[in-house]
Amino acid sequence: MRQDNVQVSDDNLPEHSEGIRVGRELLEATKPYVEESAATSWWYVGSTFGLMIAALMAAGVIPWWPLRVVFSVLGALLMVRAFITFHDYLHGAILKDSRVAYWLFRVWGALTLTPTRSWLASHNYHHGHVGQISDASVGAFPLITARMWQSATGWQRLSYRVQRNPLVVLLSYPVVFGLNVTLIPLLKNPRKHIDSLIALVSHFGLIAVLWVLGGFSLVFFVILLPMTLASTMGCYLFFAQHSFRRMQIASPEAWTYYRGAMESSSYMRMNQVMQWFTGNIGYHHIHHLNVRIPFYRLPEVMAAIPELQSPLTTTLAPGDIADCFRYALWDEDKQRMVSYREAGG
Repeated sequence: MRQDNVQVSDDNLPEHSEGIRVGRELLEATKPYVEESAATSWWYVGSTFGLMIAALMAAGVIPWWPLRVVFSVLGALLMVRAFITFHDYLHGAILKDSRVAYWLFRVWGALTLTPTRSWLASHNYHHGHVGQISDASVGAFPLITARMWQSATGWQRLSYRVQRNPLVVLLSYPVVFGLNVTLIPLLKNPRKHIDSLIALVSHFGLIAVLWVLGGFSLVFFVILLPMTLASTMGCYLFFAQHSFRRMQIASPEAWTYYRGAMESSSYMRMNQVMQWFTGNIGYHHIHHLNVRIPFYRLPEVMAAIPELQSPLTTTLAPGDIADCFRYALWDEDKQRMVSYREAGG
């Protein structure tokens, strides 16, 4: 069931300042770009899903294992792009009135352990609270201050480190999608999360069918390897774009939806190939400013609006990846992200 996303209150947005549009005015400047072309949306959705299915079929039937690996990796990259179309649909950015899209994305969500009810609830919470200090991992990875770290118990520190550990990202297929998004919501409220049960049955049912048809190798190249790679990449993109060295965190009194988008969400610089496979999700500051902009229009928005052209950035370079995990705490005195060692305590 698609739901409306977090509502932005004009009361929480700053006014026009010295000729530079901020807050309400900047949000208004993006509104012409929410208009989608259904034909364009269907072209991108159809071509992405078609290429993904073809790549995974090739990974399943080609006898030479090096080529199976190549097509499995290609399938994983296309799964990331397919997920962005699913993500945009649930935000109401594309194909929101299409019954075909409704069923396509629900089948996709079930097969990939992304039941729409639990994922959308946590993701909408994330959009309404990005850039806020919290030791809870509701829709996002936890983020606390250096002072909170210094006063935390040993158990609290261990829990925080574990939740932000690179292994969680690497194992996001079973941990994030299998447990957090699918199984735990089902166990907490079975009646509310029937779609989580459907997802578990669908996903493991597909694995069982493939196992019967072709054994472990078929399951590995068509499901396990691409799901692991796609989940890891998607989870890392989500983590890094809200947990990077240069990000800023506003105090609770100063926080606004606008500041969460512009100061606590990054623009991830990528080459054009990776931009295509990741569905332009690197333009994350713009997505957080206005979730209704279709993914394929995000570069257009950045090119057209000067105020969006100097964002806080990160990249997929090894140094930036290491920094995203190393700088794990917000120091209120230094007004920057710091490492555990810098925080001391």
